[in-house]
Order: sequence, then structure tokens, then C-alpha cells
Amino acid sequence: MTSTTWAVRRVLRDRDGGLYLAGVVVSGLGSSAMWLVAGVWVKDLTGSDALAALCAFALWAPLLAGPVLGTLADRGHRRVLLITTDLALAALLLTLFTVDAPGDLWLLYAVLLVYGAAGVVHDAAESALVATAVTPALLGDFNGLRMTANEGMKLLAPLAGAGLYTAYGGATVALLDAVTFVAAAGLYGLVRTREPRPAPLDRPAPGLRTRTAEGARAAEGARHLLTDRRLRPLVLAGGTTMLLSGVNGSLIFAVVDSLGRSPAYTGLLHVAQGAGSVVVGLATGFLLRRLGERRFAAYGIALTGVAVALRAVPDDAVALMCGAAIGAGLPCVLVATLTAVQHATPPHLLGRATATAQTLLFAPTAVGMAIGAALVGPVDLPVLSVTVGAVSLLPAAALLRRP
Repeated sequence: MTSTTWAVRRVLRDRDGGLYLAGVVVSGLGSSAMWLVAGVWVKDLTGSDALAALCAFALWAPLLAGPVLGTLADRGHRRVLLITTDLALAALLLTLFTVDAPGDLWLLYAVLLVYGAAGVVHDAAESALVATAVTPALLGDFNGLRMTANEGMKLLAPLAGAGLYTAYGGATVALLDAVTFVAAAGLYGLVRTREPRPAPLDRPAPGLRTRTAEGARAAEGARHLLTDRRLRPLVLAGGTTMLLSGVNGSLIFAVVDSLGRSPAYTGLLHVAQGAGSVVVGLATGFLLRRLGERRFAAYGIALTGVAVALRAVPDDAVALMCGAAIGAGLPCVLVATLTAVQHATPPHLLGRATATAQTLLFAPTAVGMAIGAALVGPVDLPVLSVTVGAVSLLPAAALLRRP
């Protein structure tokens, strides 16, 4: 693991790389807290589980427009876009101080919808900018550390958010999120990376409507991902894996029931999963260099599939170990795919390609959750767990086939 330690230190010692990671950590603290508290806030105001769940929908729905939103990250200087987006979100969050009754919830939903859309653009711009700021050989290490930072914040932020919400209300959590966005904007402003001049987008042909031209530009990202022989297998395997992960995620309460535990026990399983993601994030760069993108992704998918199948065993220790294994295995295909996109995509197309990849990877999760919710009642947990785990091995086998 000496190679891992060396690479981590090298990323952290790089001025721009360190600033980017610091920005991810700072903004991740506020975002994770806000995402958790939004649903609790709505639940307290209305008593409705459905309206509380609508918060998550508002945050994730813009991901479906990823190919279109990603074009914004290819139009101008990405560092300026990151700073502007962070400051705009900080100002927008302050409007939530006016939310104190059920009739005000339209504003909260509107803010969350804009928040989600800005997040898609922000992630695309950040990924594209990082590809020019970090040495290509260290992109895997950086992406692994980024994942570790994100997962670490998911373990810490809910405690901070819940504490603030209980003591001072939801608007205070919105203020915390706004402050973290301002701090992240300041960190991005310190980055010295010289971006290449943005390539002008092709002008529409004579007689071609603007909307059609915009659609064609957005489709370029998808076309690149699905025609590139290096990227297509990873994107397809990643989308399939996330579809199955959605089915598995909907089984969490059935797993807790099989253990004879209360619903609150899901928190411990989520902590175990987050810990697994933190650990694998530190070793991601080393493993990517050692195994290559396809094998790294395949082994991670296989580990996830085995862990999902073993969740059929009603034992606390097995459940916790499976949670950690899923946390370690599932991110492998995501990081491998996004790192490959950074390596194999022309700079002028990187924003659209990244946003489209995120849509193709993460949107299937919602479909999987719907499928799991429909099956978890009629089908026994052992049958579902073993079936989902076994099917998960198929994309892993496809990646291991000789290209």
C-alpha cells in the first residue's frame, strides 16, 4: 500500500488538487446536511411521508436532463462557472428563511429543484476542470479521494444537520449550506489552473432550428460514450449495476425485519456501507493502475453481487459485513467509468460527456427502487437477495471478457 500512500500524498501536496478536494469537503458538509433535513422539515410541517419523499425527487429529477445541462459546462470557463454556481446557490438558500408553514413548501421544492439542476452542471464542470488540473496518472487517486471525502461527509453531516435542525430549525441548516457554498467558491477562486480557451460550439446549419441544434449538441455526449469501445462497456455495466443496486436498496427494511431489529437499525447498516466506501476510496488509484478500469469495475461489481446475495442470511454480523462490502464494491464501477470518461474524452466535449455519464449511471437507480418496492412484498427476501446478487454477476462477467 506504499504506492497508495505516495499517490495520496502527491494529490494532497498538489496545490490545485488540494484546493479542489477542500472545496468538495466543505460543500459536501452543507449539501449532505441539507438533503437530509429537507425531508424531515417537510414531514414536520405536513405529517406527510409522500410530501417528504418529494424532496428527494426534486433533487434527483434534474439528473434526467443531464445531457442538456452538461452543455452549459462546455460553453465557457469552467472555474468561473463553479464559482458563480456556488454563490448563486448560497443566495438562493437564504430564501428558505421564509418557509415556516405548509403553504410555503412550494418555495422549498423550487429551491431543491434548482439545487439539483445546478448540481448536475457543477459536477460536470468540476470533472472537466479537474481533468486539466490533475496529472492524468493521478486522476484515479483524485477521484477515489473525492469519493472518500463525499462518503465521509455523509457519515458526519447528518449528525450536524440533525443537531442544528432540532435546536434552531430548517432555515439554520440552509444557512450552514449557504456558508459552505461561499467557502467552496473562495477555494475554487484560489485555483491557478489555466484552462484552455473554450472551443466554440458548432453553429446550427442554415434552416435548423435552435432547439434542434441544442438537442444535437447534447446528444454528442451520449454518442461519444456509446460509440467509444473503451467507454461503452463500462457505461452499460455501470447502468445495469446501479439498476440492481436500486432494487437492493429497496430491500433494506426487509433485511432489518429479518434481523428482528427496529427500523432505526438501517442507520447502522448505512454507516457500515459508508465506511466501506471510505476505505476503498483511499485505495482506488492504486487498484486502477494495477488492475485497469475494466477489471477494477468488474471485481467491485462481483463483490457487490456476492454481498447482496449473502444478505439473505439473517445474522447481524453478516448484515454489517455485507453492508461494508457493498459500500466498497459498488463505487468501483462508478469511479472507473468516470475516470475513463476523463481520460478518453476531448476537452471541449467533457462537460456533456460527464453529465450524460452521470445520467446513464444514476438514473437507473430510481427505476430499480420502483421495481424493488413492487417485489419486496410478494417475493420472499432470500429469493430476491440471491436473485439480485446472481444477476449482478452478469455485468461483471461481461467486463472480464477479452475486448
